Amino acid sequence: MVLTASFKPLQKAILSKEQLSAFQASKTHVEIASYIDTLNTAVVGVKLTDECAQSPAVSAIISVLDRVEELAKETPPVDNAASRFGNPAFKTLYDKIQETAPQLHVSLPGLPTEAIPEVSGYFTEAWGNRTRIDYGSGMELNFLCWLICLGRLGVLQESDHVALVVRVFWRYIQVMRTLQSVYWLEPAGSHGVWGLDDYHFLPFLFGSAQLRGHKYLRPKSIHDSEVVEEFAKDYMYLACIRFINSVKTASLRWHSPMLDDISAVKTWDKVNQGMVKMYHAEVLGKLPVMQHFLFGSILEYEGPVVPLPAGNQDDAHYGHAHTHADPSEAHAGWHDPCGIPVPSVFAAAAEAQSKQVGVRLGGPGIRPVPFD
Repeated sequence: MVLTASFKPLQKAILSKEQLSAFQASKTHVEIASYIDTLNTAVVGVKLTDECAQSPAVSAIISVLDRVEELAKETPPVDNAASRFGNPAFKTLYDKIQETAPQLHVSLPGLPTEAIPEVSGYFTEAWGNRTRIDYGSGMELNFLCWLICLGRLGVLQESDHVALVVRVFWRYIQVMRTLQSVYWLEPAGSHGVWGLDDYHFLPFLFGSAQLRGHKYLRPKSIHDSEVVEEFAKDYMYLACIRFINSVKTASLRWHSPMLDDISAVKTWDKVNQGMVKMYHAEVLGKLPVMQHFLFGSILEYEGPVVPLPAGNQDDAHYGHAHTHADPSEAHAGWHDPCGIPVPSVFAAAAEAQSKQVGVRLGGPGIRPVPFD
């Protein structure tokens, strides 16, 4: 439990490889990794459609997420037909979320009032970057940290872990899909460098846990469209595959080569183990992601401190430590893509729609398009 007198505003602290290394050896890193492992273990063999205990706190959190979706419906995209990049109306939505976040947190049972400014910072940053109008696994990590904070403060209990994945986290993903498709959020990195689709990582990690030990479904089942369609309602991994197939044409090996490679693994246990290792390396271990990470009194930074650059921390590029790929590292071609605008798949879909007649919808307002 965090002492109420110690809450403080969130701020960035990782600007160098040395600071990243210090973070990786810190209690905060251990806590995040342990929380992922805990949730991962909790949903082994659990379907999205299974009954599970839902505490008042979980119900309150879901209501908060529902409110974010309502705010999106109240904030239509502006006419931006001339651009394939993020819709400026997202900035208005972001401001609405930021403005209403304190009041939304009041509805969470047992949350100390003094903690709201700190905790709500993770919540606000979980929906995308206001300046760049993009979204990636760093924002997804903010949502996870929001749940960690709520657990540390006693709002959430160990008995909530299953519901946090199959109810809360999955609801968050559903709302994010709405925001991504309505506002054409750009992937925070070239073609989802840090995610398995253009935006997300954790649904594949938790989704592979759900499928561990399944009697019939194998990793290669993602290539069977009938299997994907039938079981997408039960397993978030397959739901994500269905989503990808609905917005991109051609086979996975062309537009999602990493997922295609993973499908050759024999068991879901191995896939899940690999996902956890990959998350540690490609999200928690990458400077272009972690330079945006926010620290406070609950998730503390314990490493070496350097003078922070002058300027506004809310600026999208504040404190950026842009790095060039180290040829000695795996995936050395994955350079820091910050500041490079990448069209969203939804924008590409809209453009394809304008050029083709009679293409069947793959989702609300979405058309399949070739990988771009």
